[in-house]
Amino acid sequence: MRVLIPDAKFIDGAAVETATAGPAFAFRPNHGIHQEEIARDEWRRCDGVIAYDEVRLDRPWLTMMERARVVVRAGVGYDNVDLKLAGELGIAVCNVPDYGTTDVADHAIAMLLTLTRGTAVYDEALRRDVVAGWRFDGPPLMRRLRGQVFGVVGLGRIGLATALRARAFGMEIAFHDPYLPTGAELALGFRRVQRLSDLMAGSDVVSLHTPLTPETRGLMGEGALHAAKPGLILVNTARGPVVDLDALHAALAAGRVAGAALDVLPVEPLSRDLDHPLIVAWRGQESWIAGRLLLSPHSAFYSPASIHDLRRKSAEVVVAALDEGRLVNCVNRAWLSGRRGWQASA
Repeated sequence: MRVLIPDAKFIDGAAVETATAGPAFAFRPNHGIHQEEIARDEWRRCDGVIAYDEVRLDRPWLTMMERARVVVRAGVGYDNVDLKLAGELGIAVCNVPDYGTTDVADHAIAMLLTLTRGTAVYDEALRRDVVAGWRFDGPPLMRRLRGQVFGVVGLGRIGLATALRARAFGMEIAFHDPYLPTGAELALGFRRVQRLSDLMAGSDVVSLHTPLTPETRGLMGEGALHAAKPGLILVNTARGPVVDLDALHAALAAGRVAGAALDVLPVEPLSRDLDHPLIVAWRGQESWIAGRLLLSPHSAFYSPASIHDLRRKSAEVVVAALDEGRLVNCVNRAWLSGRRGWQASA
């Protein structure tokens, strides 16, 4: 069976995937080329696709995939795949939601600690001037975490892992997740908050762990940030467009939000949005933003172990679908037709 990997994020010849799936599967990785440059015959002949985040699988590409039965999104998010159209064509779409759970949770807490313990500010101050920088009161967001309220938006796998880490620092955990069944808060000992505005108003830190959907796009906009408790720190390791960067700029400038840690941005890579006022202020180290905004390059998911897990798990999902007729983590089941052999119970 042929599996196309149009935007492979590795440089080898699919060694991990082949070792996982066995000789019955032929993986076709493409390195460093745009999806438009891949031969049409590759799309037509593939039985499945493993897609990372640099391709967009919408009508022109899905309709070209005449034989494909499954698309595996190598990652958590799947907003780059037209789920409804794929389902109507009989193509199952699955994701890999658990490969980097601990890595993202660790990163979210690391970003929070960097702001609240001032480690990056101390390092920069000493590098700039070892004499003048030898002082303990430089970081603007220094605070004790014990006893503070850690608010989580989206208590899925990563949100829960992050919340448990925050609780280990003595923080009180509150969360907002309208899709989580009732009773979860009782099992976990967390406090459930029904309205997002109430979570914003009652939290010292809010950490975002939602997928990108029409409902969550711009979720952290003017309304949510206006409701924020003064001194709030916002952490986003989910999806960039969940945060309205204009609204965050205004909230930080006004002091309503004390600080923000962003691993993801609405426009990536950052080089494509350098003229945004918030980014201009951050790059220029303007005094009002210094030590209050922390960025990382969409790297929360990354560790060598997480990448190996991602590749292995992606191959396992392909094998389950094409060799066993079993769908793992299918995200378009609601639209999946039987046109390519799938049954309602698959």
